[in-house]
Amino acid sequence: MSRAVIAIHGGAGAIARAAMSAEKERAYIEALSSIVAHGQRLLAAGHSALDVVTEAVRQLEECPLFNAGKGAVFTHQGTHELDACVMDGRTLEAGAVAGVSRLRNPVLAARAVLENSPHVLLIGEGAEKFAQAQGLEQVEADFFFTQQRWDQLQRALSSQQVVLDHGSAPSGVDDPLDPDRKLGTVGAVACDLNGNLAAATSTGGMTNKQPGRVGDSPLPGAGCYANNANVAISCTGVGEVFIRTLAAYDIAALMEYAGLSLKQASDRVVLDKLPALGGEGGMIAVDRDGNVALPFNSEGMYRGYGYVGDEAVVGIYREA
Repeated sequence: MSRAVIAIHGGAGAIARAAMSAEKERAYIEALSSIVAHGQRLLAAGHSALDVVTEAVRQLEECPLFNAGKGAVFTHQGTHELDACVMDGRTLEAGAVAGVSRLRNPVLAARAVLENSPHVLLIGEGAEKFAQAQGLEQVEADFFFTQQRWDQLQRALSSQQVVLDHGSAPSGVDDPLDPDRKLGTVGAVACDLNGNLAAATSTGGMTNKQPGRVGDSPLPGAGCYANNANVAISCTGVGEVFIRTLAAYDIAALMEYAGLSLKQASDRVVLDKLPALGGEGGMIAVDRDGNVALPFNSEGMYRGYGYVGDEAVVGIYREA
């Protein structure tokens, strides 16, 4: 019998230990712990995996510490373009939105697409009009603004780079992970009391990205996937490589066709296949038996998980 469990992530990237303060690290740990604990309570109360991952990602979108929703990074033009996806492992239904800029919670729009649209993925203005018709909250662009993300864009513009591969953190930046190498996506996966699996992923994308760029986060099979037959997965990293490798689905395929365990499959993709193509990042995954895997090939990944009835386990850095 599977064990009910939730796992979440808040992005992966390079450690900037010199920039770390105990206060900021504590803020991340507290945010992760609180969201995991809330998910555990929902699971214990009998809520579905789909409801639990949707709510966990909504809470991550509301937290400006992470690159999704409020606190999302800026495009080259100084705008926001947000992406999200949810997938129900019980039915294999999925819903996603991409390139939205006025939706407070893109994950709720993705959930609405899953439930109330014949389509899987809606983009831009069409997605926003659909979400508005569903009664979802729209906001002005300045809702997503944070000074830290704006400063990050200015550094990226001055160096003429799309921020994924900068070196060490600038002095005065207070973040446990180097903000210029933090592969900022949030996500959640869960197995509920009935053994159903679900996954959700949301992101603001990459700092200084070309407007119109879409990464892996809103694409079922690339950055988000769930199938009751085997596994639920949410990814964070260099989206282009996750798309090219269908990273999330590859885990499920290795488990289904090659008979690999969750750990074997996720390690093969994250530690072997992705790095071979220059792919940095990680993922969270839970299988149909409630086993959890949180592999990453970067120096750190904001992550946490919790089984119903147990204490939440959270972390940022690579374990010794």
